[in-house]
Amino acid sequence: MTHLRLVFYSAATVLLLTVISLAHVWARNTETRPNTDGSPRTPVLIELFTSEGCSDCPPADALLERLDRSQPVAGADLVVLSEHVDYWNGIGWKDPYSSHEYSERQNAYAGLFGLGSVYTPQMVVDGRFEFVGSDERRAIQAVESATRAEKIAVNISSVHLEPNHVLALHIDVGQLPSSSTAKSASVLLAIVDERDESHVSGGENGGRTLKHISVVRHLAKIGTIDQSDELSQDLRVDIGHGSGQVRLIAFVQDEKTGRIWGVRSARLSN
Repeated sequence: MTHLRLVFYSAATVLLLTVISLAHVWARNTETRPNTDGSPRTPVLIELFTSEGCSDCPPADALLERLDRSQPVAGADLVVLSEHVDYWNGIGWKDPYSSHEYSERQNAYAGLFGLGSVYTPQMVVDGRFEFVGSDERRAIQAVESATRAEKIAVNISSVHLEPNHVLALHIDVGQLPSSSTAKSASVLLAIVDERDESHVSGGENGGRTLKHISVVRHLAKIGTIDQSDELSQDLRVDIGHGSGQVRLIAFVQDEKTGRIWGVRSARLSN
């Protein structure tokens, strides 16, 4: 059974930009993978709204991992985000990766899609297509459609760890194309755990061990672009807590329509 929750619309606030603590760091900007004919693949963003408190979510979590690992759509370079909502936290288990900010982001999507409620698991592809997050057929169809859309260049470079546990990086984003009807678009940066695992002791998934891929821990707007201005920006990010492998994912989104204009990822490892 798909679980539904009433939508409460509110503007999402910008999160503090804090990332996972790393002892030693390496970064590899995710180059656009070539197709078998040598042509570049089109980056496509897949967001999964999920919760460890929801018994329907583990199959969707597994699908997200499979899409990330197998890259099954010719012509598409899939970049995935797992966003854990907080409205399941009151029924026996508090999801340690959940945040109200991701619930607000899902609420905003519900408004854009004309939905009367939010639900988990929900998958959103390139901000344009939404469906039940465990539906692999719909996921493939949405990615195939998104691959045909016009995109702009996004690049992450010069990622390194500075003294006092500060992460430095550079982001470049091109202009919006002349075909865009949007006056501007937001550039966002997500800091995500490569992998996470929980031993759930309560709620609908009590007694299970749940595994997740590309779990969003922090999400922040870092700038805007339009049809005349691109973005080229150095960022310095205070390191927060924990250790392990981390992904940086930068993407460009039209806030009025939800459309993703471009996305790129880089990986860090201790």
